[in-house]
Amino acid sequence: MRHFPTPKVVVSRCLEFAEVRYNGAVIPDKAVQRMQSHVKFIPVCPEVEIGLGVPREVIRIVAGEEEQLVQPKTGENLTNTMNEFSEGFLEHLTDVDGFLLKNRSPTCGMHDVKVYHSEGNSQVVGKTSGFFAKKILHRHGGLAIEEEGRLKNFTLRHHFLTKLFTLADFRETKKEEGMKGLQQFHARNKYLFMAYHPGTLKKMGQTVANHDHLDFEQVIESYEPLLHELMSKPAKPSAHVNVCQHIAGYFKKDLSKEEKESFRSLLEQYKEEKVPLSAVLSVLNCWVARFQSEYLKQQTYFEPYPLDLVEISDSGKGRAYS
Repeated sequence: MRHFPTPKVVVSRCLEFAEVRYNGAVIPDKAVQRMQSHVKFIPVCPEVEIGLGVPREVIRIVAGEEEQLVQPKTGENLTNTMNEFSEGFLEHLTDVDGFLLKNRSPTCGMHDVKVYHSEGNSQVVGKTSGFFAKKILHRHGGLAIEEEGRLKNFTLRHHFLTKLFTLADFRETKKEEGMKGLQQFHARNKYLFMAYHPGTLKKMGQTVANHDHLDFEQVIESYEPLLHELMSKPAKPSAHVNVCQHIAGYFKKDLSKEEKESFRSLLEQYKEEKVPLSAVLSVLNCWVARFQSEYLKQQTYFEPYPLDLVEISDSGKGRAYS
């Protein structure tokens, strides 16, 4: 069984934790429920934190030379207050690996937050990020960041969880402050990283090789941005095919002609979206156990996050999303 560190995740307080929505509601969230036994959540509601009550009058983002956060009913401009809170909160946040935020919220929404024409005109003139989310994306854009609702899609949830637990593992590796630990981290993630971006993996490998004999802190300064860049988007199916072919290559002298042909056929079915990746990995896992490949047993690619976070309905959903 693989040991997983406990990721630290800032979460919108209205998701499962408290009745702090503008209308006094709490939002049930299946992803949060499932993650609670594996993740340390740090709940926050920026709107309550700046003194707005529950329930409260609606707040909106309005257009202008610079977007403003206002409460139309009271006429209050909350822009500076929210920016100050956001910057102060993030300034004192340490060792965090990810964020799970309420979508479409004028404070927490990441992508799809309505921008209104003006305080008195409810015409929608654009979309933006919420004020708190903007500060997060600016300061912590390389971390695992996702919105409530989107995690219902398997591809997005798999990527979020993979990134989250990988970054938590990396945070623990940094604490050890040793090149050997970093080299081991890189080695056990080799095939996972190859699935994301082989070119960036190569740069990371060169950094870890440390031919210039830099100290640990300097190596981390080069390695960490590459890790964030590598995992900025979900891995593509074509990349998974490449990785699975590489792993199967370990067994080319041990497998029968029929087994090799059967595996090639399975990969074709995966390419055609007839079977999920888990079907391919199941065969490879059997071979790893059968031929006792100690190196492959260590690879996080087979189990990037705890197995009980995988749902039975995940067998093939969401393949087309990115």
